[in-house]
Amino acid sequence: MRFKKVDLSFQSCNSEYNAADVVIFSAPMDTTTSFRPGTRFAGNAVRVDSIGIEWYSPYRNLSLKDFKTCDIGDLDFGVGNIKLQLSEIFNTTKRILKDNKTPIMIGGEHLASYSTIKAVYEKYPDLRVIHFDAHTDLRESFLGNTYSHATFMRHVNEFLGDHKIYQFGIRSGDKEEFDWAKDHIYQHKYDLETLDSVVEEIKNFPVYITIDLDVLDPAVFPGTGTPEPGGITYKELLKAFDLFEKLTNIVGSDLMELSPYLDASGASNMAAIKALREMILLIQKNKSNK
Repeated sequence: MRFKKVDLSFQSCNSEYNAADVVIFSAPMDTTTSFRPGTRFAGNAVRVDSIGIEWYSPYRNLSLKDFKTCDIGDLDFGVGNIKLQLSEIFNTTKRILKDNKTPIMIGGEHLASYSTIKAVYEKYPDLRVIHFDAHTDLRESFLGNTYSHATFMRHVNEFLGDHKIYQFGIRSGDKEEFDWAKDHIYQHKYDLETLDSVVEEIKNFPVYITIDLDVLDPAVFPGTGTPEPGGITYKELLKAFDLFEKLTNIVGSDLMELSPYLDASGASNMAAIKALREMILLIQKNKSNK
């Protein structure tokens, strides 16, 4: 498997793969989307519209141009083949990790995160996962699929083990999922309160951060397939990134479930793009502090 720069990259993230510390890729996976599809177009939309943001973040006091970040583009896999898609995402992530680089994935439906987290876990068996989402994603199966965007975190727990997943912003799911969560994971409903204490608890563990952008309120982020009223604001998400700076070993991350054509204004694209900028700079700073 060989990676190279793509013609269209995210903002200034156009370093050569071998020189890069952080590697971005996108997973155009939309196979188990159960309401409104379109997440497979997120990667391209994020790259095209990233020309509209500054390289510099006043929140991190850092600039993208000061770090070596490579964007290898959309993964090339067929639409509809879940097994093939998950395998390609897993192998890509594993290769990035093998080369001692940190992966950041742009989704795509949230099922794709199953493969990235599994690959990261194989390198870091003491992994902890911070999960922002409107939905529990803890079903055993959904609409006939064992592996689905509504089940993936339940399957992550199977290999990760109990009490290593930390959910925030959850406000939708089946009663069985909420009941199951009480005995197996840490789940904070509705908002990001208590995130500070969780970060303090796990700050010295390897941590993967997975963000379903529907954790944001639909008034802020309408461009997603399953919007849920009652979400957090973008400013609250930025405060979470401030807390993430206390983590000593961020080993991977993703931003999922942008469906760009569901928001004609383009505001959802920009929220995703600026969140991605913050994540890149957060991880680059984290790596430079080691």
